[in-house]
Amino acid sequence: MWIILGGIAIVVTVINLSLYASGKDYKLAMAMALSFTALTICADYSYLNRWIKAEDWAALSDVVPGMARAFWFLTIVSILLNIAPIFLERKRKKL
Repeated sequence: MWIILGGIAIVVTVINLSLYASGKDYKLAMAMALSFTALTICADYSYLNRWIKAEDWAALSDVVPGMARAFWFLTIVSILLNIAPIFLERKRKKL
């Protein structure tokens, strides 16, 4: 499930940037992209919860360290890409 939600977050982020580039209202797409990013993280934690209940410590020790770094990186990139149009719009209005 987290792969589907992550894919949707990426697609909506591209739509957000495309809407901004074409001069259309992008704010709904921005909110959707950030929401799907959050849902992706929640879905993955739910998946990890299954491993904890099954006491599959080997799987957790293999996956969690790398996944934590990846989620931090991808979440920061998602936030920056999705709020970039706001900062670009403000910059354009000042000029």
